[in-house]
Amino acid sequence: MTTTTQKATPEAREAEVRVRDLRVHYRINGTEYPAVANASLDLRRGEITGLVGESGSGKSTLALSLMNAVPEPGRIAGGAIHVDGIGDVTTLNAKAMRTVRGAALGYVFQASQNSMNPLKTIGKQILDLGRSHDVKDLPGLLSRAKQLAERMGLDGNRVLDSYQHELSGGMRQRLGIVFALVLNAKVLILDEPTTALDVLSQSAVLKIIRQVHDENNLSTLIVTHDMGVVSELADNLAVMYGGRIVEHGPTLDLLRNPTHPYTKALIGATARIVGDPAAARALPGRPPDLTTIPQTGCVFRERCVFAMDVCAEQDPLLADFRPGHRRACHAAPDAVTPAPATPVPAVATAAAGADAATEKGDAS
Repeated sequence: MTTTTQKATPEAREAEVRVRDLRVHYRINGTEYPAVANASLDLRRGEITGLVGESGSGKSTLALSLMNAVPEPGRIAGGAIHVDGIGDVTTLNAKAMRTVRGAALGYVFQASQNSMNPLKTIGKQILDLGRSHDVKDLPGLLSRAKQLAERMGLDGNRVLDSYQHELSGGMRQRLGIVFALVLNAKVLILDEPTTALDVLSQSAVLKIIRQVHDENNLSTLIVTHDMGVVSELADNLAVMYGGRIVEHGPTLDLLRNPTHPYTKALIGATARIVGDPAAARALPGRPPDLTTIPQTGCVFRERCVFAMDVCAEQDPLLADFRPGHRRACHAAPDAVTPAPATPVPAVATAAAGADAATEKGDAS
């Protein structure tokens, strides 16, 4: 099974992006509802951070906020997002943000083909991207795009001369990373990077993300609902529920010893391809939507087996309970933490199996 290599402690690395008390609201029928509430998060240089949660948890909204690209009817209602060398992107106008996007912040969308022009070849779209950022050396930009594509196992000349419909899903996902990095962005944001990919393509894409991240010393954010993807790739993990970050710390620490009831339930609900499949337990109830998120108290209390009276009365603060590990819960950590042998979710196991299958195929 492939596992994440633990790196230096968070304090030893410089933060490329610092999110502080971020609040994002959406207006529905004249009323504003919080999609992200008081979120604080650091993306440190050289580290991959996973942002995980169920659909509607606010994770994609938080990621789009880093680009100051929250769509209408949403808006950033408060807080700050400091990017090293740029400043607070929430204060930048549209013209300034067009320069920042791509040059400093690279975003790979969930459906990568939706960010490509079906009427132009990939190469022409790279040139358009360069012109929009006033790149003078366009041939050099194409050469860098070709090198990036080849670094990702693609035929550079072929893909640059291709239209998106001529490429597989895995190839388009890799090209999404090329678009995000061709202007030398130092922050890479990936929204569900393995959605709709088969297990072999998924394993290859995860390997490429790690390699590109390490080679360029990036600050990388992986947004996903899949605990297996983050167990395979992320150095740190932030768990979101109801627009709040409820737990944040080293990935293996959270997977083996989750101390927030939602993190524990999310891991327990993950299907496994080894052992007893019946061991996976669905979370009771349904996650709240924008209009039903509790405005006071813990947002997870209605589904929590550890709920107490205080959970309905006071918001739990996201605070350190040991170095580098934060949680927002009124229950004691020891009451929530399971036995140390918490299984790592299925996708990591599946990816490891795919790696073995690929290596076997390469050897034959």
